[in-house]
Amino acid sequence: MEKLLHSTTSRTSLPDCFVFPADQVPPATSAAVSLPVIDMSCSRDEVRRAMLDAGKDLGFFQVVNHGISEQALLEMAAVGEEFFRLPAEEKLPFYSEDANKATRLFSGTTYETGGEKYWRDCLRFAYDFGAGDRIKDWPDKPRRLREVAENFTVLTRGLAMDLLRLLCEGLGLQHDYFEGDLTGGDVTLDINHYPPCPNPSVTLGLPPHCDRDLIAVLLPGPVPGLEVVYKGEWVKVVADPTVPHALVVNLGQQLEVVTNGVLRSIEHRVMTNSAMARTSVALFVAPTEDCLVGPAEKFLSQENPPCYRTLKFHEFKRTYNVVKLGSSINQRTNLRNTQKEI
Repeated sequence: MEKLLHSTTSRTSLPDCFVFPADQVPPATSAAVSLPVIDMSCSRDEVRRAMLDAGKDLGFFQVVNHGISEQALLEMAAVGEEFFRLPAEEKLPFYSEDANKATRLFSGTTYETGGEKYWRDCLRFAYDFGAGDRIKDWPDKPRRLREVAENFTVLTRGLAMDLLRLLCEGLGLQHDYFEGDLTGGDVTLDINHYPPCPNPSVTLGLPPHCDRDLIAVLLPGPVPGLEVVYKGEWVKVVADPTVPHALVVNLGQQLEVVTNGVLRSIEHRVMTNSAMARTSVALFVAPTEDCLVGPAEKFLSQENPPCYRTLKFHEFKRTYNVVKLGSSINQRTNLRNTQKEI
């Protein structure tokens, strides 16, 4: 299992494939941004307004009183960390470099347009809500991983759908606009593990990117690492320790497309840490492969023409994949331009 970063002995230097030119790893400013905290126990009107404000500005926010129990969150975090502590031989059957394999363990993601590798190991699950035995290909160790991960997946997708309905109400869309094919694709659950890194200043855990899906919900863990582009600069995202059991919500590229740019999908990246490992869990809700995604009529007029072409989701992903991720702080703009109406 030498290809898994966390399974190798501690390194004192980085292999060349993990080292980026300085202009591709610009340091974050000394400023930091606290994500807006949205209390879902407030009135629907208050929650809608807060979500729209955050979605138009930062594209990220935290939710509390979201209805997912503390126990479910703690168990998910615990089994994720426990998986990466398993002996190498127990993880080996799930390792694959085939990006088309729905459930797999992989490392050092390499994007199509370059040979860069990122300081991350990832256990990825696919969950098809329309299938029978949805978890038969999932790892069966640690003992409760399947049970805990499935429970977290079902609960968190339910939360994501609630958030989308609230956004519909706030945007003036039909409340079920995102039901059906727009959210009917496989749900993806990533358990990301970023081992301690000998030189965090010259590498990345994940490159600058905008999520290609509709919406993502993140269980972040206690070790920081998320950075976002805010007002043209990279800034660190800081968690408020007085807000326990918050989940981070990230609006994906498809929401920006549907709202014709009213809501923003913000470029973000993950930095590494020299002293501590970081483990996070991210759930992504996406359209079906053949779903046509484009700006909703609600956001179009003679004065406000479409900013994006209407594409099938699999076509969008192909466009997304050929954009060189991590190339510059303008990645989001570059990606948007490839999708612009012509």
